[in-house]
Amino acid sequence: MSKVEPAELVIIGAGPAGMAAAITSANYGNRVVLLDEQPSPGGQIYRNVTHSTHLRDKILGTDFQHGRALTSKLKQPQIDYRPNAKVWRVDDDGQICYSIEDKATRITGKQIIIATGALERPVPVPGWTLPGAMTAGAVQILLKSSGLLPTQAVLAGAGPLLYLLAAQMIRAGVPPLAIVETQQRRDYISAARYLPVAMGNWPLLGKGLRLLAEIRRAGTPRYTTANNIKITGSSDVQGIQFSSSGKHHEIECNCVLLHQGVVPNTQISRLLRLTHSWHPQQHCFVPNTVAHGKTDNPIFQIAGDGAGISGALAAEHQGKLCALNALQQLGAADQTIIETEQSVTLKQLNREHRARPFLDTLYAPPTEALAPASDTIICRCEEVTAGAIRQQIPKGCTGPNQTKAFSRCGMGPCQGRYCGLTVTEILARENALAHDEVGAYRIRAPIKPVTVSELASLHE
Repeated sequence: MSKVEPAELVIIGAGPAGMAAAITSANYGNRVVLLDEQPSPGGQIYRNVTHSTHLRDKILGTDFQHGRALTSKLKQPQIDYRPNAKVWRVDDDGQICYSIEDKATRITGKQIIIATGALERPVPVPGWTLPGAMTAGAVQILLKSSGLLPTQAVLAGAGPLLYLLAAQMIRAGVPPLAIVETQQRRDYISAARYLPVAMGNWPLLGKGLRLLAEIRRAGTPRYTTANNIKITGSSDVQGIQFSSSGKHHEIECNCVLLHQGVVPNTQISRLLRLTHSWHPQQHCFVPNTVAHGKTDNPIFQIAGDGAGISGALAAEHQGKLCALNALQQLGAADQTIIETEQSVTLKQLNREHRARPFLDTLYAPPTEALAPASDTIICRCEEVTAGAIRQQIPKGCTGPNQTKAFSRCGMGPCQGRYCGLTVTEILARENALAHDEVGAYRIRAPIKPVTVSELASLHE
């Protein structure tokens, strides 16, 4: 059996939280191993920022360019940055198995920070599996990685990312045909009570208003209070149908970009059997963390959107807090200095959090996206419909792991990353149970596909 590499601090993920954690640790002279699945640092929000062109920077905006300041600080001897590292197993004693170029390695950390970020919430509507139907996040990946954007596209769903992507498409010269927004009047009314507190983070709200102004100046049509969304086409996307303000609409297009917000990537925290709870405003499970990202396993902390959706700037502050706490646990820095820096960072984090309840309530996903009609596919890997899940309920299925055994839903390559929340939502509604009672898929290693040769390389 191969040797296990020892390390003081290991960070999984090089998005804003992971980078901030690594930089903070290095600033105190502590060596850190930073494992990142991508070929360059930045995570999803700052993807490929180190190789972005001047033109692409202008399209993506100043928020994206901020990531370059973070990535530049990773180039110091105390940070052992390992790109293309696919983490596929994490044990509760701190041992991590990961692969680079099909060769697997073991490393054990005395302290581990999980900074794996978020996943885009699936939007299972009729026709969402047709070629040409994509998520808004997927198109941002295309733009950041290759400078590509679809033409003749319609954006549909809810959330600030829709406005950001629309503005970026306008700057690139390929504006969307329309934006179809699902937030209803009741969402505005419910969110209004959080607006006074949200104004405490007025720069963030100001960014949203500027994006909306940019979209209006471009003349991009916006359809509000939309529902009954259906993507049409036989072999590929040919259009989108929906109702808005009591009227039926059809728009011809060859691409529909769906978005209903993002949710924490909890694969590793689930694998570790850490405690999770349902977040009623964000409509997802989040790992239970206390001050500075601590979990119920003293080795592990969770920073960034993986601990609950907060945004990129909040993720930076959380990454820094987790690193400071790890240094405390390792006895690697002066206690008084760390506590002072923790206090300042916590105030900055709280400011970023002020707008979160407002945004979560205003852009809440609609019922038709959370618990879709029975003929809609919810598990793309195994092509399982929502109706197939509902059919398991009379058999006594009250949780996702039971429905998996009966329907194969969640057994595909994504291992339930994208269908899991939908299954929980359906079971909770149909059985009149709390989401915490229904639970989530039980995750087992490997959490990413692993070849036999990779496993064999552990014994070389």
